[in-house]
Amino acid sequence: ALYAKRNLFENNNNNNNKMTKFYILILAAALIATTVSAFAPPKTSALTRASQAPVAFAPVRPSALAMSEEAEDSMFWEGEYPPSKVLGPVMSKMPSGVLAILSIISLGACFYSCVQSNALQQVPGAVADGTWVKWYYILMGFGGPFAWGFHVAAWIQRKNGM
Repeated sequence: ALYAKRNLFENNNNNNNKMTKFYILILAAALIATTVSAFAPPKTSALTRASQAPVAFAPVRPSALAMSEEAEDSMFWEGEYPPSKVLGPVMSKMPSGVLAILSIISLGACFYSCVQSNALQQVPGAVADGTWVKWYYILMGFGGPFAWGFHVAAWIQRKNGM
């Protein structure tokens, strides 16, 4: 009876592994499909062109969400780097040194969270019961993308002489 229970558990565990692999495969396929479709040119057909044609009797109302031409033009630039105003009202006034320090701190937090999460995964039984997942390490993991954004902002500010 003990052997049958162990065999049932191993069989169930094997099914879970197969399902996990299946979910990862489906997720990867969906990710690839959405990534590829993001770079595909938009499809236009006679039906879509006809539906986009303006109707003579429909009033055209400006949307509250539409950008003004002045704001829209301010986001374009010519040359190697953009003006500081593309960073927004707060970061456009920060010097590049402060942004570089924020980038280093963010990258350090991300690195620390990865190292500590790895150390917690090595604890016996931590992966099985989920005790290796800590909310503060997840939060610090966002430091990687923030570090990238801060370092790009620091580069823009440095090129603009700030």
